[in-house]
Amino acid sequence: MGCAGFSCSKNSLCALNILYVMVSLLMIGIAAWGKWFGLVSSFQVVGGVIGVGVFLFLVAVVGLIGAVKHHQVLLFFYMIILFMVFVVQFSVSCACLAINKEQQDRLLEVGWNNSQTTQRDVQKSLNCCGFSSVNYNGTCEAACFPNNSCTTCAAKIQEHAGEVLRFVGGIGLFFSFTEILGVWLTYRYRNQKDPRANPSAFL
Repeated sequence: MGCAGFSCSKNSLCALNILYVMVSLLMIGIAAWGKWFGLVSSFQVVGGVIGVGVFLFLVAVVGLIGAVKHHQVLLFFYMIILFMVFVVQFSVSCACLAINKEQQDRLLEVGWNNSQTTQRDVQKSLNCCGFSSVNYNGTCEAACFPNNSCTTCAAKIQEHAGEVLRFVGGIGLFFSFTEILGVWLTYRYRNQKDPRANPSAFL
């Protein structure tokens, strides 16, 4: 029937939503694994990642059911939600790619000061103490602390922060284009008649 046909649109939309289901389950699994093995102790970080994973899973399931049943209402809401997700994700991805060094340092410091659990996680995993200065009269989870040989966490974080932001921005940008593809596929699929249905029936 060709790629412009009903079956092609349906199969493409199903494949895209199966991909989203797999990505959402991967996000939930990685967050739960990190919490279980103590790699991340911050409940806010784990809860945030799991929340995004569950949201993506639900959206993908709605899209999958809508595609399989050619359900007009489900496909409409799926298309609207996916477009809103695209706008947010595209904006965040562009911000990650466009952020300069000064803004990056300010963002890291704000994130550091907002969560004690995040501070402990970073200090333990990167073997550093404090953000911009080391206070040996306080407490620190790092292995270097008893030896008074710790460097600041800002220095270690900044080594990789630019690479991480570019990676996150690139991945986000890639998935934002798959989302706009999903919106286009959904719009086209909604307006196609099922060749197996009654030809005189409404879409």
